[in-house]
Amino acid sequence: MTDPAESVAPVRRWPLIPTILVLAAVATMIALGVWQLQRKSEKEALIALFQRNMAMSSLVAYPELPPVPDAFLYRKSSVVCLEPVRWDPRSGTDRKGKSGIRMIADCRTGAEGPGVLVDVGIGDDFAPPKWMGGTVQGTIVPGPEQPTVMERVMGKAVPARAMLIADQPAAGLRASAVPSADDTPNNHLAYAFQWFFFAIVALIIYVLAVRRRLQP
Repeated sequence: MTDPAESVAPVRRWPLIPTILVLAAVATMIALGVWQLQRKSEKEALIALFQRNMAMSSLVAYPELPPVPDAFLYRKSSVVCLEPVRWDPRSGTDRKGKSGIRMIADCRTGAEGPGVLVDVGIGDDFAPPKWMGGTVQGTIVPGPEQPTVMERVMGKAVPARAMLIADQPAAGLRASAVPSADDTPNNHLAYAFQWFFFAIVALIIYVLAVRRRLQP
């Protein structure tokens, strides 16, 4: 005769520790999505500030030392370059959209100090222009030496220097295009949706996997 206790199927329960780990991961992804939505609002406010800066015609003192306050970016300013001590040619475009080589001079402004970066125009090759310095008026923009994402994550990011794009190019060069405040990246909404999507997918996959495992 069969023992009734032997015919009762064992009760299968949801695994406790894996469920806690998955829920913690889902909560983290949701928190990252919410943080990206907050960053979206902050970035929109920053872009609005840059747009107001571009509309101002008055000159501000050039911020020689980093970090550069946001209130100075895309404002008009002027510097006195005593002499270019180093050239940093980079690809770029002029104000008519034609590609070329941006001539960025690292200028000496005194006996000591960090100096300033000045974009004196676009050329067709890597040969530095015969420009010996002088007073330059232009627009303050973020410099080309921006810290990478990994440097920021690891806490090794060095504050980036600003750069002045000259209104009047050096002799033989074309005026460099000035970045617009509207070019400031604002992908935080897309990143938020990605994190929310990852959280939903992870939860669905886990629930389906556990239900399949619990089926007799």
